[in-house]
Amino acid sequence: MLILASGSPRRKELLGGLSLNFRAVVSDIDESMTEPLAPEEYVRALAEKKARACTGSCSADDYIISADTIVCKRGVIYGKPAGREEAYEMLREFSGGIHQVYTGFAVTHMEKVYSESVCTDVVFRELTDNEIYDYIDREKPYDKAGAYGIQEGAGIFVQRINGSYDNVVGLPVCALEEAFLREFGISLSSFRKSADC
Repeated sequence: MLILASGSPRRKELLGGLSLNFRAVVSDIDESMTEPLAPEEYVRALAEKKARACTGSCSADDYIISADTIVCKRGVIYGKPAGREEAYEMLREFSGGIHQVYTGFAVTHMEKVYSESVCTDVVFRELTDNEIYDYIDREKPYDKAGAYGIQEGAGIFVQRINGSYDNVVGLPVCALEEAFLREFGISLSSFRKSADC
């Protein structure tokens, strides 16, 4: 069975878009990290932590996928904003420049845990204060790293990206498929829903 250790609707949509048969399990963990880590290590460590938190409620032969996404600019990590003003400060910081979106994912099967991180460069055009506040008030992006969802209204801020679009949404499905093939010898297509489902 394929398990998605996440309550993220974006990650569910990405796997669902592949017509995969999976079950979502929310991993309730403390996402704070005390040790200083580079962004790519930070997201991998959290993804592994989420995967391990779900192993007790899953079968040993399940394949558990977990992920964590952050936004980073000049070494500063931006998680989910605590409120309207913090969301504004994040989007103001990203305006007219380039930032990075890191998603770490982990796959757990039997005793094996594999993880990696993927980075995408995102370039925002210059934003006005009105645009920022209008977006925040309309979308309320308090559950999104960096205070925006590229697929939910913030696409109009993005001039270009260099890398995986799915990574910015929250799960780099191409890298995930490559990891399944290379590390576990199985394709995600093995979990596709049958035609009569």
